[in-house]
Amino acid sequence: MTRPHDPAHDPVPHAAHDGDCTACAAPDAAFSRHDHAACSADVLARAEVLSRASGARLTPVRRRALEILLAAHRAVGAYDVLQQLAADGFGNQPPVAYRALDFLVEQGFAHRVDRLNAFVACMHPGEAHAPAFLICRTCHAVAEAPASAVRSALDKAAVTVGFQVERASIEAMGLCPQCQVAA
Repeated sequence: MTRPHDPAHDPVPHAAHDGDCTACAAPDAAFSRHDHAACSADVLARAEVLSRASGARLTPVRRRALEILLAAHRAVGAYDVLQQLAADGFGNQPPVAYRALDFLVEQGFAHRVDRLNAFVACMHPGEAHAPAFLICRTCHAVAEAPASAVRSALDKAAVTVGFQVERASIEAMGLCPQCQVAA
C-alpha cells in the first residue's frame, strides 16, 4: 500500500536541493511558470542516485528517455520519445523507446498515463506515493497531484467487497489554468 508523501521519510534525499523537493514545494508546477531546469535536474539527480542504490542501470538511452520526458513536462507518446532518441543516434526501432520507457516506469522514474497512451516523468522518484494525474485536454500538460486519500477510499471500498487492488491509475481530464484563460 502506498503512503502519503512525507519528505522526512524519503529513502533518498533530494539530491539537487538539499532536501527541498521542488515538486512538493510547487505541485502545480506543470501548470505554472517555474524554474524548469532546477525541477528537471532534481528529478534526474534523484533517478541517478536511486539507480546506483538499487543496482539498476540508467543507461544512456534510458537517461535520455527520462530527459525527454522531463523536458516536455507533459504526456509524451512512445513514438515521440522514439523520434527524439533516433535524432540523438539511439536507433529508430520501437523496442528502443518501449524498453527505455518500461524501465523508467518499473523504476518509478516515469508514469504511464493510460488516458493518453503516453508517459510522463515522475516528479517524486523514490517516494512511495499515490498520485492522481490532472491532464489538460488541450495542451496535454500533466500535473502529478497527491491522491493518497482517494487511493485509501478506493482500497477501503474494494475491501468491503473482498477485492484486493493491485494497481490503480487515477486520471482526471480538464483544463489547466492557461488553457482556461485561452478558452
